[in-house]
Amino acid sequence: MIVLGIDPGLETTGWGVIKSSEREKIFPVAYGAIRTASKETLILRLKNINAAVQAILDKYQPQVVAIEQLFFLKRAASVAQVGQARGAIVLTIAQNNLPLFEYNPRSVKIALTGYGSADKQQMQRMVKAALGLKEIPQPDDAADALAMAVCHINSIKYNSTASSNNLLSVLYKKNRAKSDRFSQVQIIEYLKKAKAK
Repeated sequence: MIVLGIDPGLETTGWGVIKSSEREKIFPVAYGAIRTASKETLILRLKNINAAVQAILDKYQPQVVAIEQLFFLKRAASVAQVGQARGAIVLTIAQNNLPLFEYNPRSVKIALTGYGSADKQQMQRMVKAALGLKEIPQPDDAADALAMAVCHINSIKYNSTASSNNLLSVLYKKNRAKSDRFSQVQIIEYLKKAKAK
């Protein structure tokens, strides 16, 4: 399976393509960032994001796309900008009839580190380790996009019906009052039990 992970943003949109083998190994294919200039009009910036995402889809032929959910605790202006870029990206994906899965930041952190409050450096190190990379992916947005893709692969391994309400989110919400620190074994066992129901 080939998965495209996307970390949307108006100024910088990170993207990362990974491939999983039948033996459940994950390989990096390519990653990078789409950048737009603040001096350009909003319409032109969104048009450029649309064209760049389409070029990535054409080149790497992903079978599924994983994207970050909007995070509403950020500044309103920031959320609005991300939302506009995200809309352009989602439209491009819809026009290509590709399955789209959404994951919130805490779900991604739990999927990669077992800890819902992991910092950026911890996440980047886990992405590097999970994909067998020699260096931490740059820019940060690309590393975040790769993390999104790895999160999706990890989710579907134990949950054939992964969705925007994925089980990693459920795991976090159910245990938030206690702690958001889980081992990978705990996560896998929870996913297996949930799938069996």
